[in-house]
Amino acid sequence: MVNRKTGRKHDDLPAEAGRFQALMRSREQRLTDGAALRDRVRRRSHGEWKRPPKRRDPIAILEASNRDRLAELVPIRYGRMLRTPFTFLRGSAGLMAHDLAAMPSTGVRVQACGDCHLLNFGLFATPERNLIFDINDFDETLPAPWEWDVKRLAISFAVAARANRLSDAQARSAAAECVRAYRVRLRECSEMSPLDVWYDHLDAEQIIAMAPNARIRKARAQLVAQAQERLGDYLYPKISGEVGGRRRLIDQPPVLFHVFEEGRLHEIVHEAMTAYRASLPEERRVLFDRYRLEDLAIKAVGIGSVGTRCFVGLFFSAENHPLLLQFKEAGASVLERYAGKSAYENHGQRVVTGQRLMQSASDIFLGWTHGRGGRSFYARQLRDMKLSAPVEGATATQMHLYAELCGRTLARAHAKSGDAALISGYLGKSDAFDEAIGDLALAYADQTERDHAALVAAVRAGRLKAVIEEE
Repeated sequence: MVNRKTGRKHDDLPAEAGRFQALMRSREQRLTDGAALRDRVRRRSHGEWKRPPKRRDPIAILEASNRDRLAELVPIRYGRMLRTPFTFLRGSAGLMAHDLAAMPSTGVRVQACGDCHLLNFGLFATPERNLIFDINDFDETLPAPWEWDVKRLAISFAVAARANRLSDAQARSAAAECVRAYRVRLRECSEMSPLDVWYDHLDAEQIIAMAPNARIRKARAQLVAQAQERLGDYLYPKISGEVGGRRRLIDQPPVLFHVFEEGRLHEIVHEAMTAYRASLPEERRVLFDRYRLEDLAIKAVGIGSVGTRCFVGLFFSAENHPLLLQFKEAGASVLERYAGKSAYENHGQRVVTGQRLMQSASDIFLGWTHGRGGRSFYARQLRDMKLSAPVEGATATQMHLYAELCGRTLARAHAKSGDAALISGYLGKSDAFDEAIGDLALAYADQTERDHAALVAAVRAGRLKAVIEEE
């Protein structure tokens, strides 16, 4: 049964009571309990990856993930995944979830990101208009083993490093550094009060100050300045125009196009907008009510999300100030098959709750709704100083420094929902786990290259159709 007020399933309550009791034990006892987990799951065992003899066909897993997507957009997804093994990794969270579930695990859970690769971290604006660095994609978020996020993140550094033609030693070093930063920061979080962990954040000024030299400080300052210019106010003139005396989103098929006739727009979206408004805190409803919906179109975004129903809503205030909101379809998390069903019937609510739990600050328009046919959606501003660090062409030093930022950030996110002391006790103060994941990252980078090659072969053989977009 589902609690109508919270949207959560009632049968989760006993498990939450047991979790609460465990968190009330002393930090020292939880550290000891974590260390005891090493008897069951050796830290070095996490470094082992061998392709299981009965591993599912990676192309079949990708095809299965497309069953509910817009068929005309699926070739764009494949085209974007074809570019490099790293873009393949970005678009194949479901395939990696399949593999992660077969790897060693302590069984300790946190609110996991679910698609924790290095480009799902970046800068964005807080409601107070400050720039912070945090995780920024939560489509797959779900309570799951903490190791899954750590492993996917570390592996993404190894694969990205290889894409930049760095050596295997440099790729392994970046992956291990990411885990080292996670381990060290998680232990620091285990010593903090719950409130201090909740308030903790990494802002733009801190990131600039952490730079080891003047050259890197300058580069980070330039990146921050670039993020501050990425506003919806700047984007809206580029994707909209005057049509019949009214402002409309401009069709740019296949990446931006209308699916509703204008006369049916109000009829179709009225119920969804009403539900979205109800998901917002009451004070945000006052703000939302100052805008009217003017137009709505589908936009193909990202790589893994291509083919899902992602709408751009163009809103205006009474004085025609623009607002761009993104309404993104939320299906079941790729982790659900391996970590259990979501506690929420509306997957938009799952995404929003996970995002609020993991981020240090979230978009003021973050909310959820539903569409016809029982589809779930979540909403946020389309662009609000959101910017990921450029990793294409990054040097070994740049990869190493960025790995530190991402590892620290993931540790704080996990500490908000999970037992930092328990996990820290398992990790310990040595580099045993760091080095194991360094080994795993290289081994799985090899696997990613094989899977990417399988995609290339499937397209060449005509099994899959891909659309290669102009750069």
